[in-house]
Formats: sequence, C-alpha cells, structure tokens
Amino acid sequence: MITRRLLVAGAALAPFAATAQTAAPAAAPAMPAPGRRAWAQQVPQLRLGLLGGENEQDRLGRYEAYRALMETTFGIPVRLFPAADYAGVMQAFSARQIEGAAMGASAYAGAWLDTNGGVEPLFVAREADGGISYVSVMVVRADSGITSLEQLRGKSLAWADANSTSGYLVPRSELRAAGIGTESGQYFSRTGFGGGHEQAVVAVLQRQYDAAVTWASGQGEVSQGFTRGNLRAMVEKGMLNMADLRIIWTSAPILNGPMTVRSDLPAAFKKDLTDFHLALATAHPQIYAQVERGGGQGYAPVTHEMFEPIVRLRREEAAERRRRS
Repeated sequence: MITRRLLVAGAALAPFAATAQTAAPAAAPAMPAPGRRAWAQQVPQLRLGLLGGENEQDRLGRYEAYRALMETTFGIPVRLFPAADYAGVMQAFSARQIEGAAMGASAYAGAWLDTNGGVEPLFVAREADGGISYVSVMVVRADSGITSLEQLRGKSLAWADANSTSGYLVPRSELRAAGIGTESGQYFSRTGFGGGHEQAVVAVLQRQYDAAVTWASGQGEVSQGFTRGNLRAMVEKGMLNMADLRIIWTSAPILNGPMTVRSDLPAAFKKDLTDFHLALATAHPQIYAQVERGGGQGYAPVTHEMFEPIVRLRREEAAERRRRS
C-alpha cells in the first residue's frame, strides 16, 4: 500500500523533521532606533530579492510597507527586486546583485552550493504555535473524485518551481522513497511546472493538471487555507475557495525558509537586520502579517547546520539529474 510506504519514507526523513523544532519564543526585543549605521559605508543600499510564486504586483504590494519601514530604520535606500522564479534570486546572489532575500530552504541550499558558502541564514518565521516548520500538501479538485495517491496513478501532477522545497524537492524525495516514480510516464501520466505556487494551484482549478503541490503551515482551519501559506494567501485574495480543493497528501515537517544574506557583509549589519525582524511581529504586526502571509509568533534565529539535510537533498537531486542525462 502507498500509505504504508509513505509512512516508512516519512520515518526515513525523521532526522530532517527533527531540525524543524525550536525552543519557545523569547521576549521580543525592541525595534532598533532609526538612524544611519556605520556599516552603511559598506552597505550604502539594501537590495532585497523577492522569490517568485505569486504575481509581481502582489509581491511588491505586500512588501512596500516593510521596505519603507526598513529604509526609515536604517537610513539607507531599500530596493526590492522581484524575480520571475526562484532561480532569479539565486543567480542574483551569485552575481552579488542583492544583499538579502527571504528564501525557501531548497533555494537557500542551492544558493549556498552555487556560491561555495557565500550566503548564510539569519532567521526563519515562527508559526502560530511557535514552531518553525511547515508542510507540503498535494491538492486536487474536490469534484475530481480523487481521494488518495492511489487514485492519482495515471493522472497529471504540477510542481511549483524546480527550486522550491515544498513545491518540488521534498515531495519528490518523499514520493521516490515510497517507490513512486516522479518523472512523466512513470506513476503520473505527466509532470510539469506550474510556474510558481499560486500558478500551480490555479492550473488545478482550471483543470490543466489533476494535482499540484504547494505549501501551508499545516495549522488552523483547512477551510481558511490554514493559518499561513500559499493556500491562505489565495483565499484572502479571493482567488480560492477551499471547498473547491481536496488535500490528498501531506509531507513530513519542513524547516521554514530563512532570511538569507551574503556572508561577506558586516557582522553589525547582520545583527541589525536580525534585531529588526525579531521585533517586527510585536512592533508592527500588520507589516509582519503582510510579509509572512498570515499570523505567527515572529522569527527565530537559525544556523546553516540546520539546513544541511536540505543541502544533502539538493546534492542527491543534482546527482539524479546527471544520471538521467
């Protein structure tokens, strides 16, 4: 049975799931006082990349108050660079065209590998329960008659983005570990990329694909798209009624993606950026909710070592591509 094989696959990923736990949130620090910093001589402007996954106008709109607050706080220009896909932000790090970006775990791991350790994680978002993990979910149309992975055999599946953790890397890994072929014509009639999380779900709603994988907090009311994530964002924008979808698969816990910065930036800059975010949810809850697509308990510091399991998955994925070529 597929269900049994998936349980075994989930157990195999237990070391990764364990990294997605953290201590209870500490008291929020004060928001850093406004003023230009000494590190501004080395960082005269702050360029932040924005991952793909939703349309550019919505991304810029969600981040505008955040951008303006950061600009006022640090006294330097803050510019936003929305990329068409995850690879665009990763390439911008390699070309030193940006200082930072909030990234998924897989995109961070890819940028770390591409730059030979030239990027580092600072912190991740906490969920509503204070934890720092989320899940990948596979959705189908509610009227499709599909209620399980067994019934998806011979049907089509949309990935979100080749550099997405929940929209590609983790579901492929878990499905393969369960003996389910993830290439077109193996278990599924075809697989392809939806062009981002939002677009992949839209493709299911429009019957272009039978199923898609996307991200969700895994907490709260399913009818509302959970507390946070792509489904919640689509519900809030009026793009989705959860009654039109059915979730037929959920991954093991995935460590939330980090705010990533170039490793060569001043330590004082990294500390100020971290302190700004650790205070954000308390000092400016509306801005925090806009950036994080829903509620949570702020942010938690992280280290690169916590993402090593994802780095290993990226290396395995690259090795698999070489074998297929």
